[in-house]
Amino acid sequence: MISLRDVLDGSAGVLRGSSSTDLLLRHVRHDSREVEPGDLFVAVVGEQRDGHDFVADALARGAGAVMVDRHHAPRFEGLSVPVVVVEDTVAGLRRLASYWRSLFDVRAIGITGSIGKTSTKEAVAAVASQRYAVVRTRRSYNTDIGVSLGLLEISPDTDVVVLELGEAYRLNEVRELCELGRPSIGVVTNVSYSHLGRMGSIEAIAESIAELPESLPEDGVAVLNGDDFRVRAMAERCRCPVVFYGLAHDCAVRAQSVESHGLAGIAFDLLLEGQRSRVRLPLLGRHSVHTALAAIAVGHVLGMTLDEMLPGFSDPTVQVRLLTVPGINGSTILDDTYNANPTSCLAALALLAEIPAKRHIAVFGDMYELGWYEDEGHRLVGRRAAAVVDLLFTLGPRARMIAEEAVSAGLPAVAVIATEDRRELIEFLREMLEPGDFVLVKGARGMRMEEIVEALRAPRQVEEKQ
Repeated sequence: MISLRDVLDGSAGVLRGSSSTDLLLRHVRHDSREVEPGDLFVAVVGEQRDGHDFVADALARGAGAVMVDRHHAPRFEGLSVPVVVVEDTVAGLRRLASYWRSLFDVRAIGITGSIGKTSTKEAVAAVASQRYAVVRTRRSYNTDIGVSLGLLEISPDTDVVVLELGEAYRLNEVRELCELGRPSIGVVTNVSYSHLGRMGSIEAIAESIAELPESLPEDGVAVLNGDDFRVRAMAERCRCPVVFYGLAHDCAVRAQSVESHGLAGIAFDLLLEGQRSRVRLPLLGRHSVHTALAAIAVGHVLGMTLDEMLPGFSDPTVQVRLLTVPGINGSTILDDTYNANPTSCLAALALLAEIPAKRHIAVFGDMYELGWYEDEGHRLVGRRAAAVVDLLFTLGPRARMIAEEAVSAGLPAVAVIATEDRRELIEFLREMLEPGDFVLVKGARGMRMEEIVEALRAPRQVEEKQ
């Protein structure tokens, strides 16, 4: 709950309309579809949509107050709910979040990196919640808007807030988010080619990511992936103690004898504080060991025991990236449609190869923002696919390079279908899927690969009402 008085004080807003400043508002939302009765709706002006056009929808859903910018304010005179007018709604939301953050003595954990930010955030939050009251940024909201909304979920009962930081838009983005959230623990997952087209070079990506460990206070802790040489080098830029996690021999939180059991999860020997423990976790894919180690490292920094931490990995929110879905004709869909880059595609193919199946099938869409690495990144996936799959389908002009390279690497041309027509692709798949097939579906977020998953999903069983 946040009072209207706090909203006005924190955002430097002006109240239009008569209302008691003691009015309590439940949550702060910027998407009118998520508004519930008693929420504050902030009309954010985005690149594609203007939130001021959705004020009516927010009110219809029960918004208790709205925040609008000064330019649009005349449109909303006479509303039956309080209207908070600010110069700019994004800046007003950020200012309000900073003010609200300052009212509470919470431990903030920031997480950034090229790949795995959301999965690591969810794992860290699930582990920490075994002892502490935790809030986290929602979904993959990692810009100033998303971080602000996460901070505004803090309540007097909150002990820990877990923040996903940065979308690699520009240098200083992560630093500014750190100024907003003020993390004392920072986790860096890796540096990879994601967003290369936007940032220009992998060195620029590393510079952006390094802004998190550089921003940590002297009494903070940097939790760094010791298996990534660019991340490891960030230790030299920290003012605070550093904890390395990974497979390397000098990592304080270390895994050995890693085994992937397909859909049954992973197992590994955990070396922590001189103790060795055999750990089994319901995370999919060998690559998930780094997600687990990062969360365990944070839990250790928070003073938790391993026995306390491990139940957190059973939280279904931890597995956010790759999900199994019953498919048509007795098939199984591996839904990894959240996003795609060469590294995550290779990891998904490695998991697919470990699953016993009648046929292994992959459906890849274009990968975006790879810059100069675009050609080689797609062809790298094609070469690996040729060694794993029985059938390969691609969607989009960039993904056609995956198909071409797979054929060059030895996959029979009759086992490859490349198209730019989504409907055609779905029809091919619906005709060809058989019982026992496992189908990996993956592509850039903008390729809307989730629509293919929905088209291939087995009909949901409708329970008859008693």
